Amino acid sequence: MTFQQVSEPYDAYDVLVVGGSGVDTVVPVGALPVPLTDSSAVPPIREWVGHTGTGVALGCAALGLTTGFVDFIGDDHHGSLIRERMAATGVDFRPLISPHGTRRAVNLVAPDGRRTSFYDARDPLDLRMPPEHYLPALRRARHVHLSITHFSRFLYDDIEALGLPVSTDLHDWDGLTEHHREFALRSNLVFLSTAGAGERIASVMREILHEGRAEAVIATAGAGGAYVLGADDRSPRPVPAVVPPGPVVDTNGAGDAFTCGFLYGRHLGRSLEDCARLGAVAGAHACTSPGTHTTLVGPDVLRAVPTTAPAPAAPPHSTAPPGAGPGSAGPPDAQVSPAGA
Repeated sequence: MTFQQVSEPYDAYDVLVVGGSGVDTVVPVGALPVPLTDSSAVPPIREWVGHTGTGVALGCAALGLTTGFVDFIGDDHHGSLIRERMAATGVDFRPLISPHGTRRAVNLVAPDGRRTSFYDARDPLDLRMPPEHYLPALRRARHVHLSITHFSRFLYDDIEALGLPVSTDLHDWDGLTEHHREFALRSNLVFLSTAGAGERIASVMREILHEGRAEAVIATAGAGGAYVLGADDRSPRPVPAVVPPGPVVDTNGAGDAFTCGFLYGRHLGRSLEDCARLGAVAGAHACTSPGTHTTLVGPDVLRAVPTTAPAPAAPPHSTAPPGAGPGSAGPPDAQVSPAGA
């Protein structure tokens, strides 16, 4: 691997993102699951710079947060696409070149915006980021967001030694897979979707909160809204979904946009529920454009979202709040929507 020599343009980062860059090949399909045929004609296939770390970095920068981003990319065509996308975005991108190449994904996207993603992580388990590359950035960070790339877990000791708050997104974790567990239990803010754990999502959220360092656990449920579990909550609190400002055409990147909206709310000192409402607005906004991270919500939109009084915890097996939107699910103790944001 080789180092990228860069200047020091920022004295501090509001958010430092670690890991999770890559390129998506987006294939429009007529329906999911796809039919078992030898070949199918589809609309034009496009490549987009995507993946979770990219989305959080770009989204936070678009909201006016000073954002750093450290990761591995390949010395290849797809690595060049990431460099070009990051240029002039306000993100202080500091990549290392990995001989294993740039991460990829092929995403099948249906007309209603739902997707199936085939993820090529390609990083070997022994890949490590040298401390001399990430420590200068950590020392300037106010908050760290760790993508669940394997090498990122080895930054936790330094993050804790510096006393920095850290968030992570477990995506569709089922609460069982060991790869995610350290991220779940060593982060202050934990995001995940309801897709992996299904009806067990409430117990997974409680396990994260009670066994780890988390101050709050946030589960997104796509059109079913989201659920927030804080230290004083007995049950996850439902947060209604937000009606998108246009037709839903592609859900790629909606979960990352939700995370950005939530972190923006934390930066403003908003309550957990208000942060989740900002996340829902940002996530809905992301669903209205094709591709990944192509339309990023701005701070004016989120600042216009009114604050709300803290809502009481929802009792188990109650129905979703009125106005939660099509496909709304009940609270996580009950049946949940399989579609995560």
